[in-house]
Amino acid sequence: MTDTEDQTADDSASACSSMEVTDRLASLEQRVQMQEDEIQLLKSALADVVRRLNMSEEQQALGSRRGPTKARPMIATLPVRPMVNNGTVLPKKGSGLPSPSGSGSRKDSGPASNKSTVRRANSNEHMSSLTRKDSADSKRTRAGSTGSNSSGRRSDSKPREPVFNPGNRRVTHCKEEGYVKLFLKGRPVTMHMPKERVDNFSLEARGELPASRLKLHWVYGYRGRDCRSNLFLLPTGETVYFMASVVVLYNVDEQLQRHYTGHTDDIKCLAVHPDKITIATGQVAGTSSDGKQLPHVRVWDSVSLNTLHVLGMGFFDRGLVCLAFSKSNGGNSLCTVDDSNDHVLSVWEWQRETRLAEVKCSNESVFAADFHPTDSNVVVTCGKSHLYFWNMEKGTLSKKQGLFEKQEKPKFVLCVTFTENGDTITGDSSGNILVWAKGTNRISQVISGAHEGSIFTLCMLRNGTLVSGGKDRRLVSWDSSLQQIQAVEVPEVFGPIRTIAEGRGDTVLIGTTKNLILQGSLDGEFVPITQGHVDELWGLAAHPSRPHFLTCGYDRQVCLWDSSSHQLIWIKSLEDTAQSAGFHPSGDVVAIGTHTGRWLVLDTDSKDLVAVHTDGNEQLSTVKYGPDGNFLAIGSHDNYIYIYAVGERGRKYSRVGKCSGHSSFITHLDWSVDSQYLVSNSGDYEILFWIPSVCKQVVSVETTRDIEWATNTCTLGFNVFGVWPDGSDGTDINAVCTSRDKRLLATGDDFGKVHLFSFPCSQFRAPSHVYGGHSSHVTNASFLLDDSCLVTTGGKDMSILQWRIV
Repeated sequence: MTDTEDQTADDSASACSSMEVTDRLASLEQRVQMQEDEIQLLKSALADVVRRLNMSEEQQALGSRRGPTKARPMIATLPVRPMVNNGTVLPKKGSGLPSPSGSGSRKDSGPASNKSTVRRANSNEHMSSLTRKDSADSKRTRAGSTGSNSSGRRSDSKPREPVFNPGNRRVTHCKEEGYVKLFLKGRPVTMHMPKERVDNFSLEARGELPASRLKLHWVYGYRGRDCRSNLFLLPTGETVYFMASVVVLYNVDEQLQRHYTGHTDDIKCLAVHPDKITIATGQVAGTSSDGKQLPHVRVWDSVSLNTLHVLGMGFFDRGLVCLAFSKSNGGNSLCTVDDSNDHVLSVWEWQRETRLAEVKCSNESVFAADFHPTDSNVVVTCGKSHLYFWNMEKGTLSKKQGLFEKQEKPKFVLCVTFTENGDTITGDSSGNILVWAKGTNRISQVISGAHEGSIFTLCMLRNGTLVSGGKDRRLVSWDSSLQQIQAVEVPEVFGPIRTIAEGRGDTVLIGTTKNLILQGSLDGEFVPITQGHVDELWGLAAHPSRPHFLTCGYDRQVCLWDSSSHQLIWIKSLEDTAQSAGFHPSGDVVAIGTHTGRWLVLDTDSKDLVAVHTDGNEQLSTVKYGPDGNFLAIGSHDNYIYIYAVGERGRKYSRVGKCSGHSSFITHLDWSVDSQYLVSNSGDYEILFWIPSVCKQVVSVETTRDIEWATNTCTLGFNVFGVWPDGSDGTDINAVCTSRDKRLLATGDDFGKVHLFSFPCSQFRAPSHVYGGHSSHVTNASFLLDDSCLVTTGGKDMSILQWRIV
């Protein structure tokens, strides 16, 4: 054998030996990773046990403080999860963003970043006491919500809360005539007080905070319409997802929810750490006290719900669209993509809150970003007209563009996942699944026409099965060689498949574009476990004798909910967008007002149509039955209130006439306890009184000032004027309601906040407990049957929040 042949043989043997070593190392890495996963599962289980013990102790303590309480159906029998977020005071001017963790400061210490200090709080609840100050620094702004769009701006409401000057007196009191005058947008609103209050009323008196508080109990809905990769199952059995500015941890088996409420505006992305305990969530821009937009990432503990770190305050633009933890280095790195024009990709060492690298990702939309499972320096991003493989070295991210070569380039690359051996798999708008060989930017395998239309999501299961879902509503499973195993089609009513998550055993979780979460198996039927509305939400009505409530909105859906089981009882589709709702006192029927002037009456049990009428051709803002059930009042945007006589327990209607006198659209209505009088508010801040049986206006102050009202939903009136903040333009408060026992008053405003006042609320700048959760304007609020719960609805965030009174 020649020297050349010997050398060749040695090289060949060396290569084989090197390959064996590489394979053995890869096998050892897999075994280590499996063992680490098992350890993390044990940690998670132990943490869950600790959490349950804490929950039990807190429940016992709560019971001992409150003493025996009246039994309630189902709600009272369920164990209550502890909320770590309770009891802070509104931050002083100049303080940073509230957070649910302990006090302290965090700094964005990445290269070329502006350092910003973040003030931490322990709650989403704040106590606001509006007190008078005459100082040079007299203007104040409050953190506000900016709606549910990625830019953080809403077209139909103010971007920040009102500015006021305490030197200007906005309320005057005339003791001789017995009235107070509130100025909204410079326009006086005169409100006469009851005779018994005339002698002892003083503007200088201070209102009292209510002894009761609100605690977020249940979140209805899921954001699948415009978000991706936002559904995961934790080892504790909790499904984690988000709605509005709340992250929901939902235990389906126990029918319990916990909530992380550290965010101040729309959450748009979510990532779960390899330890299955730590979670990162990113939000859109809110508005701070100094007016700066502050999108950021919060990293938090899913067991304690404590905030661990806040990243990117002042660095990100508009909002966050993608988040992912690394997998191969213990999850020490976090990659993010923001919603700026350049869609900046950044990599963070999140535990040190340090930015390691950043780069302009794309001028086009970015839909997904993820770390390679075996190399924490490799990140893959995809979106409109691009697929990029990024390599991070010495603080610099360099990219290789995916080469489609002979394969037709899709308009959108929509999702990405990885095989066990490190290959990259993508799904695109052409319905194709493409495999990209590990370490390359070239296609190694093509599955053409895997779906009809866009593939929105890919999920690699623990057993190596790939599951894909998309616009065609098909859930398709593929083996390790990417041969189709089986396919299941989701019913059309549930909508296209937005995201897929592996559940327990052989179950799979699906999030759809119609904002439902489904649970089922690949060879079986899928059932909804969470559902909600898919467009702006305004109509809300509480059932008079059951723990039920009804919602309706711009998605043309009317939904009846059970507040005890938190389940949807029925849903009915309408031809028109809906705006308002009201139950007949018998509870047998419910009236729905639409945007076209048409109103319908539905049977509460069967959802069958009982009656349909049309009055005008404009939006019907409010529909209200009189307490005796003999009349129905309908407030329209054409400035009229239409009155109908009602018979046969809400099944027969005859028009009495219309109340004419307002010079602007009707916003709210209330009936007197004896059903003899009606009070109305309008868009130009008028308060008018009526005798509905004859459609005549009542102008006598002596007649109207002592009327007892059955409900208090009008935002203008002597008993509620204290809810208006300084500098308000008269449109900031969308809804008010009182508890059945007339002790509490709740409001929903344009800044995503729910306020709880004492009732009556007839002192200017009345103090209130303030609660976040909604990320858009709060459109409606209603106490339920026994005052155990308050339900609030969000506008563009499409959320329904149920609060316990504690």
